Amino acid sequence: MERATVMANGAPTSSIMAADRPQSAAAQDALIRFHDVWKTYGEGDATVNALAGVSFSIDAGEFVAIMGPSGSGKSTAMNMIGCLDTPTRGEYWFAGIDAGALNRDQRALLRRNYLGFVFQGFNLLPRTPAIENVELPLIYRGMGKRERRDLALTALDRVGLASRAHHTSAELSGGQQQRVAIARAIVTDPYVLLADEPTGNLDTRISREIMDLIASLNSEQGITVIMVTHEPEMAAYARRSIHFLDGRIDREDRRTEIA
Repeated sequence: MERATVMANGAPTSSIMAADRPQSAAAQDALIRFHDVWKTYGEGDATVNALAGVSFSIDAGEFVAIMGPSGSGKSTAMNMIGCLDTPTRGEYWFAGIDAGALNRDQRALLRRNYLGFVFQGFNLLPRTPAIENVELPLIYRGMGKRERRDLALTALDRVGLASRAHHTSAELSGGQQQRVAIARAIVTDPYVLLADEPTGNLDTRISREIMDLIASLNSEQGITVIMVTHEPEMAAYARRSIHFLDGRIDREDRRTEIA
């Protein structure tokens, strides 16, 4: 698949976003880097700091779980990584690009070319066959029907659902629907898979199947995985967990063994 051109250092070229912007020391090495990031909502007495000076980095190929109670800042951080939000102040760098300084169209282009999203609620079209759900991101890229059909079938095969390609979402189990959602997320060959509570609507057995699949995408295919979860059993699949509390990083855990 043709992905947007990247420079030798892995950064998107200026044909996609302003890659000629000077890099700060905070931008070097890591695929993702937050440097003293704040996100503030409201004004005066109603001011709320969803993020309060957060700094961390994630290398290419990592599997990282982001954890914390409701209101801790984990979802805000995830939205920022996914270029769905921007810092009030501080820097967010993605592959050497100051992503926090991009305009709306540039952020949309970065999402389209470099990121895949998996959500708790699947977000599939219920009366549409699985293969057409998977094709959707390729339609947005303007790809021809034959090429996107081939790529969608390949993605469904990667998640073990090629035989169900022409079944609608309503004809699939919850676990199968999440596999279709994962196929849709990886059909564009993303640098990063962002998973927001991907097992939240699934029972324990199916949750482990989905987590085994996500872990294999990371370990066997090298996709960087960043997952928001409140479940320690699911976070145990990650090599590293970043715990948020009151808009700050409370602690980080690293594992030598995973689930």
